[in-house]
Amino acid sequence: MLKAALPCKPEQASRPVPMAGRQVELKVLGCEAGGVTFALLTGDIVDPLRAGDVLAQWQSATLSNLRSSGSLDQPFLPTGAMALPQSVRVVAQGLRADGSKVHSQAAYFARGSQVFQAVIYADLIDPQAADPFFAALAFE
Repeated sequence: MLKAALPCKPEQASRPVPMAGRQVELKVLGCEAGGVTFALLTGDIVDPLRAGDVLAQWQSATLSNLRSSGSLDQPFLPTGAMALPQSVRVVAQGLRADGSKVHSQAAYFARGSQVFQAVIYADLIDPQAADPFFAALAFE
């Protein structure tokens, strides 16, 4: 089980998305605090051997949706997660659907056949909000 610390009471949702060549039920916990959106997404891709490829595709799709021209990636490995080269924390800037600028930080990681994205979106992301959110992610 993944342990996370959201700074607000999350709402839950789910939706089917194509991942690893099949439809995956993507579960979302998310909330907004002080103009910052926090979300944790997870899906079961069934085959843990595909986790690295799925994480890379997920990151690419997110950056494409943001219309981001580049990103800064660094390794990210929560306690208990699989040690994959695609397990990263990504800092990027892009555009919202309405064309306004948005900053994002997202972490991609996996455990077994479960893939995860933890993400923050805001006009400007304060490290004092982002760092504790990502640091709290760990498997029990």
